[in-house]
Amino acid sequence: MPLTGIRVLDLTRIISGPYCTSILADMGAEVIKIESPGEGDPVRAQGVIRDGLSWYFANYNRNKKSVTLDLYTEEGKSILRRLIPSCDVLVENYRPGIMEKMGFGAAALQALRPDLIHCSINGFGTSGPYRDRPAFDFIAQAMSGFMSLNGGENDPPMRAGPPVSDLVAGMNGALGVLAALLRRERTGRGDAISVSLMSSMIGLLSFQAANYFASGELPPRTGNDHGIVAPYGLFETADGQVAIAPSNDAMYEKFLDALELRSLRSHPEFRTNADRMRNRASIKAAIEARTRQQSSRYWIERLNQYGVPCGQVLNLREVFDDPQVADQEMAIDVPHPDGQQVRMLGFPIKFAQAPCRARSPAPPLGADTDEVLRGLGLPESRIQELRAAGAI
Repeated sequence: MPLTGIRVLDLTRIISGPYCTSILADMGAEVIKIESPGEGDPVRAQGVIRDGLSWYFANYNRNKKSVTLDLYTEEGKSILRRLIPSCDVLVENYRPGIMEKMGFGAAALQALRPDLIHCSINGFGTSGPYRDRPAFDFIAQAMSGFMSLNGGENDPPMRAGPPVSDLVAGMNGALGVLAALLRRERTGRGDAISVSLMSSMIGLLSFQAANYFASGELPPRTGNDHGIVAPYGLFETADGQVAIAPSNDAMYEKFLDALELRSLRSHPEFRTNADRMRNRASIKAAIEARTRQQSSRYWIERLNQYGVPCGQVLNLREVFDDPQVADQEMAIDVPHPDGQQVRMLGFPIKFAQAPCRARSPAPPLGADTDEVLRGLGLPESRIQELRAAGAI
């Protein structure tokens, strides 16, 4: 697999860090997840629990090993010091400064393994006036400007449903790790990577940020309509709605052909995209007078024949019943030791030669502690002493 032979020490919890390391694990890396004894990652107790297992936790922690380690004890820190030299990558999502307080700052990590790749996922970055603030997805969505762009024009700002900032920061962390591994192959040098939830969300601001930089004007919220293209959005049909995205003039012409509304081309209010943006409500009304005459299925088939991007708004049941989603294997069943078949999300990146796969389920808390410590050369007697002391 692409990352076979790469060992990752995972000091993360909740979503952003575990998602980052799950990407690396799915690509073949050996990921050793360090969890606190007795409790572990808080997500183990969140979401829907079936027969004692959080399927939420199972989704983000497949293909990993679980080692319990109390990093508040000197024994636990000592074991971590022994583990780090055997690892290529260390990923953590503590607040900046916590690793330093624990005795694992930049100089200490460099001494333990000079070519280590250290990825820190945090709320606001490792410098600046907000570096010590706690942050969660909702806060990052709010403070990045992302929420200010979501919702209808007269509605309050709206968060995205999924924890977007956690997921994008996790992806950016994985991307940074992969780039650093490639650089290390060429130079022999490791690196320190910082990825923040807030910066990750700002990096998604796209044309809204570009337009703001160019004009100095704040972009309005446009709901399901596009900020710089019209017509574009959800359109009423005889039995529902269809999302339609004619994103440029050429596509708009095809859209009118499919609707048999060629007369709109010469309409003085709709000649250019700027005209259509100024008269968005009028052109939408003209289009919906036509689309309401047929079903959603009819329009999806017809618009696709004309090459116009479109689709229904699906709920999750409809998504995972969809034949295209089934073909792409975006829901997979992973057997767990307790006999459960846990359905979880599949792999969005498709490798032809070395595909991602679920090699193992999410581990029970501490399931791999003894194996990993034996690999460090600790005898059984020492492992039992550590367990008796509560360090593992």
